[in-house]
Amino acid sequence: MSEHPLNSDSCHEVVIELMAKRGVSLNDIAEIVMFLQTDYVPDLTLEYCLESVNAVLKKREVQNALLTGIQLDMLAEENKLIAPLQSIIETDEPLYGVDEVMALAIVNLYGSIGFTNFGYVDKLKHGKLAFLNDRKNGVHTFLDDLVGAIAAAASSRIAHRQKQQEECLGE
Repeated sequence: MSEHPLNSDSCHEVVIELMAKRGVSLNDIAEIVMFLQTDYVPDLTLEYCLESVNAVLKKREVQNALLTGIQLDMLAEENKLIAPLQSIIETDEPLYGVDEVMALAIVNLYGSIGFTNFGYVDKLKHGKLAFLNDRKNGVHTFLDDLVGAIAAAASSRIAHRQKQQEECLGE
C-alpha cells in the first residue's frame, strides 16, 4: 500500500515540493500575481501576493488538481501513458483541453474574475509560465495551466479583499 498524506497540511507540503522539483517556486507564482494585480492594488507587495498563493494552495481541490496534473506530466516524460494519451499530453495537443478544465476548476473557486485573469495570463505566458510552456524544459502540459490558475485565483482573492476593504472604508 502506498503512503499518502491524510490531511490538507501535509498535502500542501507535498504539492509545494512537487512544484519545486518541476521548477516552480511559490515566489514564481507570487510574481505572476503581482503582475496581474499591481495596477489595481495600491502598495501591493510580493509578500501579500505570496500569502494569497499559499491560501489558494491550502484548498484541497487545488491540491488534488496539482497532484493529478503533475503526476500525468511526469508519467508522460517517462513515456508511461497509454497511446494516444501519451502523445496528446507529451505534445500538449491544442484540442485536448483537459488541462484547461482542471485549471478552470481552481479558478472557479474565486468567481468570474478568476476566469478573465486566467485567460489573460494563459495567453501572455508571463514569468514562469513561459518556461513551463517551452517543451525543451520537459512536459508541463498540466502544470503550466495549473500554475496560471493558481496565480489567477490568488489574484482574484486579492481583488475581492481589496473591494471589501474599499467598501468598509466607504461606510
